[in-house]
Amino acid sequence: MIAKSPFPGMDPFLEGYLWPDVHTRLINAFADLLAPKIAPRYVARVETYTVEDTEPGSEVGITYPDVAILKRPEAAAFVSAYAETDVLTEPDIVVTTAVTVRIPVIQIRDTAKNRLITCIEILSPVNKRSPGWQPYHEKRNDLHLSGIHLLEIDLLRRGKRHVVDLGIPEHHYLFSLWRAGTGRMQVWTNRVREPLPVLPVPLKSPDPDVLLPIKPALDQIYQRGIYSLSIDYAKDPAPPDFSDAEKAWMRDLAK
Repeated sequence: MIAKSPFPGMDPFLEGYLWPDVHTRLINAFADLLAPKIAPRYVARVETYTVEDTEPGSEVGITYPDVAILKRPEAAAFVSAYAETDVLTEPDIVVTTAVTVRIPVIQIRDTAKNRLITCIEILSPVNKRSPGWQPYHEKRNDLHLSGIHLLEIDLLRRGKRHVVDLGIPEHHYLFSLWRAGTGRMQVWTNRVREPLPVLPVPLKSPDPDVLLPIKPALDQIYQRGIYSLSIDYAKDPAPPDFSDAEKAWMRDLAK
């Protein structure tokens, strides 16, 4: 049996360089969980869109491995043509200016007319900082204006939230549901010591919501991805930093 994550909810060690794999596996696990619950009137399809991350520097060493961003140049490319004795000093590294990020999402469509009813998005780091924050914020507004439900799942502590803070309790993770045709947004907050929520997924009225449990899907991909082989729980997880009390609690879990 592959070891389970020691955390009762989100495992913050999955927020680092494993995140792209976690993101893809988790969105597919959600689609698999939802499919039998919404059939035969609806289907859950995984679609992918791409974003150019033009300022990837803050994710180097976290989401993006160093080798994907930092490239050592060929010395011959920097030889000056002016004179044999004039040789341009070779830089230590060259930083790539953009990274193409593929982001999977779930689209729930009715089977009668293939109409988009609900989008489920797990937020990516590029959605939560400039320059990607604004285009994604506009996209979520467009979905709402088009009469489409939007369920957002934010399992990353870093970055800027898309939910306006109106007295929201202190939290590490955040989940929101913007129901079509209303000005109402439901928000769930979560801390690293807490179990993850079970979220409602709305369909067309008068069909009732179906339920999406987050933790079983996360446990499933943890085992299938054998993430225990890639995580050293003796080290600190990806930033931002936790409090001393939270880090002490994590060390006890790792034992």
